Amino acid sequence: MLLTTTSLVEGRAVEEYYGIVSGETIIGANFVRDIFASVRDFFGGRSGSYEEVLRKAKDTALQEMTAQAEQLGANAVLGVDLDFETVGANGSMLMVTCCGTAVRLR
Repeated sequence: MLLTTTSLVEGRAVEEYYGIVSGETIIGANFVRDIFASVRDFFGGRSGSYEEVLRKAKDTALQEMTAQAEQLGANAVLGVDLDFETVGANGSMLMVTCCGTAVRLR
C-alpha cells in the first residue's frame, strides 16, 4: 500500500477513486513519563519516552487508515494528512488522526 502526502504519483494514473479514508488513535499520558519529561524539560534534551508514544500513535492511525483503504480495494492513499492534538483534562491525552483519498493506481 502506497501512502503519500501528494495528490498524484508520477508515472501512475489513478484508475478508480474510492473516497476518503481515515484513522484515529488516542493515547493517554503516563504519570512516570510526565515526571521524566519534566526533568528533561528542566535540564534540556529530547523526551524519548514521549517521542516513542507519539510514533506509536501515528503508526496506529496510519495502519487503521491503510486497513480501511485495503477493504475498499485500494492500493494507495493520496493526499495523506496527519493531525496531532492534545485532548482530555489538562491535555492528558494525545490524539492522532489521519485521512486521505483511497485510490487504485495503474
